[in-house]
Amino acid sequence: MLLNKHIPLRFIFNKVKYEVLYVLIVSVVVLYLTEKYNEFLPDMPLTIPTFIGTAISILLSFKLNQSYDRWWEARKVWGSIVNDSRSLVIQLKTFAAKADKEAIKKIAYRQIAWCYCLGQTLRGKDAMENLDKYLSEPELVAVKQHNNKPLALLYLHGHEISKFKEKELIDPYSHVQLDNTLVRLCDSQGKCERIKGTVFPVTYRLFLHFIIYLFVITLAISLKDVAGYFEMPLLVVISASFFLLERSATHMQDPFEDRPTDTAVTAIARTIEINIRQLLNETDVPEPYPANDFYLL
Repeated sequence: MLLNKHIPLRFIFNKVKYEVLYVLIVSVVVLYLTEKYNEFLPDMPLTIPTFIGTAISILLSFKLNQSYDRWWEARKVWGSIVNDSRSLVIQLKTFAAKADKEAIKKIAYRQIAWCYCLGQTLRGKDAMENLDKYLSEPELVAVKQHNNKPLALLYLHGHEISKFKEKELIDPYSHVQLDNTLVRLCDSQGKCERIKGTVFPVTYRLFLHFIIYLFVITLAISLKDVAGYFEMPLLVVISASFFLLERSATHMQDPFEDRPTDTAVTAIARTIEINIRQLLNETDVPEPYPANDFYLL
């Protein structure tokens, strides 16, 4: 997640460096052709590139809006995960007061593991990384047998809470409340998986790039009487602004790709860990996840 800090120019330039190079090549080719065959080319009125530029602006506006909706939904889902993770531990400590403290701590640590595991899974990384700090050896063995590691952890939650009910450590009403919390956590996981698994149409990006290059060509022809040393920088600046907006939308539409623009799932999981361990009255809690220059992962 980008922070409210100065974003280095290299980050911005790296987003569109190849597109800018292609625009330069196209500009040079069009400039050469217009100078060589100037008398054969009809006049290109500025209204044509203006119309194309307006169409690009509308398409970019639509894509930015849809991409932000996906990014904001991901952030809201992880906000719900924060709330439900806290609620789960509070419910365990209040509803299951008769239960062994170690049993409650076991579930609480498993919930911390679930948060990290879900974030790693969504980013395509090793879902089991560092989970040995929160899970026992039998739990690690059980989870490794599942393709969906976060779902396996939720199943262990449900199995443990059912044991509380069988031993009459919680009443039926409390069991229903805990079960509802697990259902909400499962729903949040499913929403994240839906965002991750739903691909934004690739053709939309390809068509948009094609229209931007068409805009560059028509504008270059319209400005054929303008000096090349002024025309080429103008084309680069205008097209780069379009490409930057398009690339920003492309990155926002996929909020779990381990980019600076991602939802900060690792930092959120660390916050959940701190909250849960303090609810367990522990004093040796980790520090909040540090920012990486101008963004938070």
